[in-house]
Amino acid sequence: MKRYSMIAGAVALSVGLTSPVAAQSAGQMVKGTAIGAGAGALAGAVLPGVSTGNGALIGAAGGALYTAVKKHHHYYRDGRGRQYYIDKHGYRHYR
Repeated sequence: MKRYSMIAGAVALSVGLTSPVAAQSAGQMVKGTAIGAGAGALAGAVLPGVSTGNGALIGAAGGALYTAVKKHHHYYRDGRGRQYYIDKHGYRHYR
């Protein structure tokens, strides 16, 4: 039981620490964590030696980490067909 509480604490800590750093909405963080937990639970059910609960906890931590690290940009196209996104200061950044 102590092992599960340590893993759950690590997941909660990773979600809590990565959310403000990533400057993404809490909804995106929860969605990434939930998708990771679902994939981890599925992997835990299929892989021998890994329980469903452990798989869900590891997947939730991985999903939170991936969501925090990825850059969320919406790309547009200019008149020449080049792709760019606009940062928070209003500047264009081309691919």
